[in-house]
Amino acid sequence: MVEPSQYASTTKYVVKAKFDVQGVVEKPDVVGAVFGQTEGLFGPDLDLRELQKSGRIGRIEINLDSKHDKTAGSIVIPSSLDKVSTAIIAAAIESVDRIGPCEAKISLEKVEDVREEKRKAILTKAKDILRKWVVESSPSTEEVVKEVAGSLRGVDVIEYGPEKLPAGPEAERGDIIVVEGRADVILLMKVGIRNVIALNGTKVPETIIKLTKDREVTAFLDGDRAGDLILKELTQVAEIDYVARAPFGKEVEELTPKEIMRALRERVPLNMAKPIERPQFARPERTERPYQEKSYTERAYGPREQGYGSPEITVRASVPAEKPNLPPPVFDAAKDLRGTLEAVVFDEAGKELSKMPVSELAEKIPSLENSHLVLFDGVVTQRLLDIAAGKGIKYVIGDRVSDGAKKPANVSVLTLSDLSSFGPN
Repeated sequence: MVEPSQYASTTKYVVKAKFDVQGVVEKPDVVGAVFGQTEGLFGPDLDLRELQKSGRIGRIEINLDSKHDKTAGSIVIPSSLDKVSTAIIAAAIESVDRIGPCEAKISLEKVEDVREEKRKAILTKAKDILRKWVVESSPSTEEVVKEVAGSLRGVDVIEYGPEKLPAGPEAERGDIIVVEGRADVILLMKVGIRNVIALNGTKVPETIIKLTKDREVTAFLDGDRAGDLILKELTQVAEIDYVARAPFGKEVEELTPKEIMRALRERVPLNMAKPIERPQFARPERTERPYQEKSYTERAYGPREQGYGSPEITVRASVPAEKPNLPPPVFDAAKDLRGTLEAVVFDEAGKELSKMPVSELAEKIPSLENSHLVLFDGVVTQRLLDIAAGKGIKYVIGDRVSDGAKKPANVSVLTLSDLSSFGPN
């Protein structure tokens, strides 16, 4: 195989031949014989001396070895000519029958295409580059999963003001959105809203009061009575410009990105804001049946009033009168759970079965076996309670309980605050 870098960049082909001489000769004898015996065979256009002067034939390389009064070796001639001319030169070399005073025989071994060898070298190098590139630049599945999972909790929540209020990094300048808690701040930042700050309680902090004096402020509050009360207090002590609300019965931290953007687009000036209202459904109109289709009772006493189903009784989740018998690992996990938006599932013995983002909780619980307790940094919703009841889970412990949640008979519902008041066994 020819190394492409061995010859001039203009070299296209390499003529290789071997020779046997009946006697002892030197390299100059071989070169002289090649030039001398091919001179004038095909005119000046294919004369080796003239072609070498013009650079179209490279330096002729001779390798030889003499033993026992015989000499054998090889001839290598680089060529920048076309295929036809190179073939003629190769054939002419074979016509040499004497080297020095001795009889000789030159046999053509092959004519190599240097460009083809260069193409092969480039392809080999390209494959090596691609292989290294894929190995070095492509992350493993574990790295991809870790990076994506990290995006759920890797938001840059800062502490703002003397009260150390949870806030986004752009809360210090421009317009500002005021929300209720840290979980709301984290959720808004995940959808790209970074000019957000939380009240972090029902009492309006002095920092919020000062911020609202010279900034355009939007209060983005939960769609429940607590949100109404917070709005009432905000309007009394702070200067609020616009109000956005989560849909009735939902909290801001429960909303999807689409619902968040819709709520903020539909914000209203403060003077047009109203307390949150339960969606009203039109009462179906009663259709009057023809007289001949009525029963005797209906004809005599008129139609009987018909109800619209028995009213649902909302059962508020309450703290059990007695301290629940929970394993110590549950209390340990609860200490570091706030603000992470993560969930942990335990079995009855307190062994951790699974840990996941809160957003995956409802999807993954049905596939877990021996689940006994669910602990998470989020809102306990009706959907989650229904799933827990179906899987035989005994305890559901969240940050807060959604308004209107109906507690199943076989599920105990607690909050993280309840848990901290009990303490470990």
